[in-house]
Amino acid sequence: MSTPGPELRCSIHPLDTLSPYKYVVICANYRGRWLLSRHRERDTWETQGGHIEPGETPMQAAVRELYEESGVTDADVIPVCDYHGYTDTRSSDGVVFLAVAHELGDLPDSEMAEVRLFDQLPENLTYPNVSPYLYQEASKHLPQTSLLQPNS
Repeated sequence: MSTPGPELRCSIHPLDTLSPYKYVVICANYRGRWLLSRHRERDTWETQGGHIEPGETPMQAAVRELYEESGVTDADVIPVCDYHGYTDTRSSDGVVFLAVAHELGDLPDSEMAEVRLFDQLPENLTYPNVSPYLYQEASKHLPQTSLLQPNS
């Protein structure tokens, strides 16, 4: 199995500042745990995401990629920030989304081999120099559960 390489890095930018976009990245959360996918050709874990197809909005691409790569059938999908991904020889821009999943379905036939829930990001990430930063941004948008008890 191979990995795309740890040389990919990113910078975070405010939403709607780096258009035109090429990619979407979705940080999916289900019942307080991160939902990551494993590509058939790798032994590492990654976000859901991919290319924005011609005629597709970033939101449409995010919803499509989320389903194709995780099987999530119902989620609140929230744009979080823009990101600039780069290596020494290439770069591209995209949008990061948070998906708060409400329902998991079966993983469709795709390039992904499996999905798994994690309490925290695992060490064996496909993009170790990118994913932690994107998840940090996405986690700022997670709904907070109130710990206050009603008055008796």
